Amino acid sequence: MNTMTFGKLQYNELMEIVKSYCVSGLGKELLNKLEPSTSIKVVRNRLNETTEARAIVDAEGHVPFFGISNIASTIQKLEKGMILDPAELVSVSDFLRGCRKIKKFMLDKEFFAPVLASYANSMTEFKSIEEEINFSIKGNSIDAAASKELKRIRNNIDSVDGKIKERLTKFLNSSANKKYIQEFFISKKDDRYTIPIKSTYKNQVAGSIVEASAKGSTVFIEPHTVTKLNAELASWKAEEAMEEYQILATLSGMVLENIYHIKINMELISQYDMVFAKAKFSKSIDGIEPKLNDHGYIHLVNCKHPLLSGKVVPLNFEIGQNYRSLIITGPNAGGKTIVLKTIGLLTLATMSGLHIAGDKETEIAIFENVFVDIGDNQSIENALSTFSSHMKNLSEIMRVSNNNTLLLFDEIGSGTEPNEGAALAISILEEFYLTGCITIASTHYGEIKRFSEMHSAFMNAAMQFNSETLEPLYKLVIGKSGESNALWIANKMNVREHVLQRAKEYMGNKEYAIEKVNESKIRKPKMVQGKRENDYEYKIGDRVNLLDYNDFGIVYKEKDNFYNVVVYYNGEFVEVNVKRTTLEVAAKELYPEGYDLNTLFVDYKERKMQHDIERGSKKALRKIEKEIRKNRG
Repeated sequence: MNTMTFGKLQYNELMEIVKSYCVSGLGKELLNKLEPSTSIKVVRNRLNETTEARAIVDAEGHVPFFGISNIASTIQKLEKGMILDPAELVSVSDFLRGCRKIKKFMLDKEFFAPVLASYANSMTEFKSIEEEINFSIKGNSIDAAASKELKRIRNNIDSVDGKIKERLTKFLNSSANKKYIQEFFISKKDDRYTIPIKSTYKNQVAGSIVEASAKGSTVFIEPHTVTKLNAELASWKAEEAMEEYQILATLSGMVLENIYHIKINMELISQYDMVFAKAKFSKSIDGIEPKLNDHGYIHLVNCKHPLLSGKVVPLNFEIGQNYRSLIITGPNAGGKTIVLKTIGLLTLATMSGLHIAGDKETEIAIFENVFVDIGDNQSIENALSTFSSHMKNLSEIMRVSNNNTLLLFDEIGSGTEPNEGAALAISILEEFYLTGCITIASTHYGEIKRFSEMHSAFMNAAMQFNSETLEPLYKLVIGKSGESNALWIANKMNVREHVLQRAKEYMGNKEYAIEKVNESKIRKPKMVQGKRENDYEYKIGDRVNLLDYNDFGIVYKEKDNFYNVVVYYNGEFVEVNVKRTTLEVAAKELYPEGYDLNTLFVDYKERKMQHDIERGSKKALRKIEKEIRKNRG
């Protein structure tokens, strides 16, 4: 397998759909790592798990994954020697409770799912840790009942807190203080109780200023009457923090002591989450467990592509028994590529333990390799053409393929001269056949179809069309070769009816219309002052189109004896043959009469220097003399 196979067959998109049925990040992480297995034994076990889980989902409707979340980061924090906060401990408790409920649920389903039920025997219950965490922490905060010491400390905090509020209330109610007070309430600032006082009276109230308002009109003062009580309260708060830390450390230690078995529980929950996600996906597509083999036999009965929705024409397909190479023909719009992708994705899905949509007679082969060459693999970085890119891909596939390889090729040999392309494609297909591969390829080339008809190990197949309406039915018919139905496609693309009719006549009698077109419909060369555009004599300043540059320039020097003109282009003077130019706009249309055309070819500084010299400017002459001396030195 390679990333191209997964990408072209949309395997990752399928996995994203399955992941959406997971209830936790644990199952999603496991699905992220899941790849198709090349072992028929592993695939059989995977499918059996999915089938058992599907039976449970069908019977129960749901699985009790309540409280299950991905606690991997929390466990990593513990392993680094860190103490968990109350919320993290609650998540651990919820996870352990979820494990306990899943274990009980699965052990009760031994009749439905003996294999999945057996996994639950390896799951450990931690009811004592759950109870200890739930007793000590309420609503993500440590409860006062967590320890006798914490209860004593909090009682003292409540007592001191009450005394402070009592004294501050008395301060607020005092008529003597009424004029000082900005607002009549107790405010807590920086963990200290204060009264809002008008800033003009801040020196009239005995106490410490804790904070001032943004506008400065109010100061928050801690009256001296509660200073000692606030200090006492801070001391009790410090003791409370120390005791809470001890409680969290004790609870974290309990979890850490059992971390090995908790991690096993995490692995089992991950497995259950992934397997039941597969089961829910199976139910959504009405999936079945296909039969398996390891000798390359594929038999699809009424199968559907798992990513297609709506009304989908089921696929019936067979290969690997009487023939090992299948050549599919028909138009691009007929569904050949979908057939290839359906076969490939159903194979990968089965090898990953997923059920597929189809009848129970469906059988899938387990391959060591699945390779594809579908679509345009053109590489701009390597400057490879589409054909070169396909050949590079096929060469690499040829290097690593063996007799346990599934190959899916779309339009093999295309992108080059038809005769060479067909011959090369036949040789490549023959080489893969001699290697022992199972090969399914689509093509338009008649030579490949004829080769397939002659070879006993090859078989043709065609995408079926309605013979009356020439519309595709998107059904694959094995044992029949198809036409490209180019006229039908052209008609759908709104090609003119008389063009299609003429094409039908050409197909029938091979006699082609060779009369000349009416002269009035032929586009004539442009005329410039009575001359054809190609005969026009270029003038300095004319704007011309440079065919080799696909850009415009200005004529600097008129045509010489060799029919070359000098054009000012991109800051340089370029000699160009007149045949490689066309007139865009004549100079007389661009510039007013008497305009100095020489200014088009020099920049501002050069023009100013020339103008100064013409006026006899001493400054300009000195500059020239300086340049001469510099060049001599």
